[in-house]
Amino acid sequence: MNLAAIFKDSNYKLSQFTTQEIDNLEKSIIIKQTKTGDVPYVRCLVRNKEIKLTPEEAVRQLYLQVLMQRYLYPVSRITVEYVVTFGREKKKADIAISDKDRPNVPYIIVELKKPKLKDGKEQLRSYCNATGAPIGIWTNGDQISFYQRKNPNYFEDITDIPNANQTLADILNVKFTLEDLIKKDKLVNEKKSLKALIEEMEDEVLANAGVDVFEEVFKLIFTKLYDEWLSGRGNNRNTRLLEFRNTGQTDTALKNKIQILFDRAKKHWEGVFSEDSKITLTVSHLSICVSSLENVKLFNSNLDIVDEAFEYLINQSSKGEKGQYFTPRYVIDMCVKMLNPQEDEYMIDTAAGSSGFPVHTIFHVWKQIIEDEGIKVSNLFSLEEKPYRCEKYVQERVFAIDFDEKAVRVARTLNLIAGDGQTNVLHLNTLDFASWDEVTRDEDWQNIYFEGFKKLKKLRSTKDSYKEFQFDILMANPPFAGDIKEPQIIHRYDLSKKPNGAWQSKVGRDILFIERNLDFLKPGGRMAIVLPQGRFNNSSDKDIRDFIAERCRIVAVVGLHGNTFKPHTGTKTSVLFVQKWNDDPHLGALCPRVEDYNIFFATMRKSGKDNSGEKIWRRVLSKSEEKLSEQDKEKIFLQDEHGHLVVDHDLFNHEGVTQDGKLLRS
Repeated sequence: MNLAAIFKDSNYKLSQFTTQEIDNLEKSIIIKQTKTGDVPYVRCLVRNKEIKLTPEEAVRQLYLQVLMQRYLYPVSRITVEYVVTFGREKKKADIAISDKDRPNVPYIIVELKKPKLKDGKEQLRSYCNATGAPIGIWTNGDQISFYQRKNPNYFEDITDIPNANQTLADILNVKFTLEDLIKKDKLVNEKKSLKALIEEMEDEVLANAGVDVFEEVFKLIFTKLYDEWLSGRGNNRNTRLLEFRNTGQTDTALKNKIQILFDRAKKHWEGVFSEDSKITLTVSHLSICVSSLENVKLFNSNLDIVDEAFEYLINQSSKGEKGQYFTPRYVIDMCVKMLNPQEDEYMIDTAAGSSGFPVHTIFHVWKQIIEDEGIKVSNLFSLEEKPYRCEKYVQERVFAIDFDEKAVRVARTLNLIAGDGQTNVLHLNTLDFASWDEVTRDEDWQNIYFEGFKKLKKLRSTKDSYKEFQFDILMANPPFAGDIKEPQIIHRYDLSKKPNGAWQSKVGRDILFIERNLDFLKPGGRMAIVLPQGRFNNSSDKDIRDFIAERCRIVAVVGLHGNTFKPHTGTKTSVLFVQKWNDDPHLGALCPRVEDYNIFFATMRKSGKDNSGEKIWRRVLSKSEEKLSEQDKEKIFLQDEHGHLVVDHDLFNHEGVTQDGKLLRS
């Protein structure tokens, strides 16, 4: 009996196989006589027992020849009817090839039971998802499809599978550069956010992975930022191949590759992770996470993408309970534009969070330097080599302090990138400056922060105290929830006193930050600080307003919308802009004391966020959505030069919008 007779009236064919392979199978057919007639059997190449030769089994035996002879997979790595568990239900995959380094874990799943592609791919998808196998094959003997499992919802067609001595990267031979990443950025093409992708990873793998989600995602983002940073140097944009990619190697090989890249990033950007820090995700979990993040471009003009993700990751207990939330980037931009920091000025954020104010100050001054150098560039991150003045400014004149260790590490990451490996972001309690000497004597602390702290000490007003400094600019969004109750802190601030001169037993944290921040400024220094609206309105806070007016000229007050800090809090806030009085040009910028002067007041009308805290995107056109196609709806949203959507706010005017909705500048 030949195979043609066996395949008669079936959906299975033989066109995928060579004449030699078909002859080998036909020669091994064993005919057994039964009551119903002659029945063909064959001795299975893997199970080494006689199996009834149905059309499906014939294709399986033929494809086992293919795997063993064409692709050189040994019998020891091949399992027939591999058991796949779905809860209480168990099914059997037709063929499974094990991972080279982990014999009990499938590397390739082959589906033959479903002779129609649609049915076969669905079955194959379920098997690959259940086992974590990165490669799937479907064939009916006539047609064949190879897939790389990129993530549970996406199987990418590939042209072939690797043989036993190859990786999928050898087959794909994909040259993926930074320019390719820009074109395929899923945040632009799929209109997704990094936060949403992290939420998906949490749902699928991270929630049950038994790891610290913040730490593991931070490691991956840190590593990917380094990979992108390397490709942005010199002529690398079109030549260097990105390494943070799942190119089809085994999960173990992928983890080794990502760990090596992470180790290089740690060495270049010191003080964020310990030297012995390792990626602790399992190889299968890491594979899924890398596939989810690999087509995301993290760098954009304001790092808003990374910031949003870290705001989500830094959990409620470490940030929210202290009343400190990351300041929206459009609020930061407004403050930076109004204070207009210069290259020769020293700047600090005393409650830095993810370092939004320092990073945007850096961008602002970099633009000045680049224009002064006569360099024309639309995107700072596309500049192959920045002038030395840019790095020098970051390393010598920009400082940040925060008491939350996780936030400090995030801030250091973003500043290390800007400073090319150097930063002045310090882990200190801004209000408890009397304890700084004790904190800074710790050897582990010194290993990370000593160089930046040494620079900060040079800016003290007097060498024996950390109370007063000589900064030109201060921008901060201090915690505005909770009270300070420690007497050793309270007794160091004038605003802690009652009208009769006695000390209060507790003082609002933001109140002490007002006085502390003013002490950081030199005469003539400028400050922008986010405060609860009550500090401007409450009759009980008149003494605070008098204290500010006595020491500073009130330049402006900008009222922020009640949704600005949602979903964390609906507290109404305003930004106070002041300049310290100064009549002596030798001490700082002139700001002569006067009794009567104008103050700029403004109120934010466009919220930028809805009541649930989701961002509202700016539209180019005002057409009714119901009358537009989905394709046209996308066109009516304003995009910046990176293709990212622009928040609809009115803190400063948007200019330079092209007809296709691109934002040239703002």
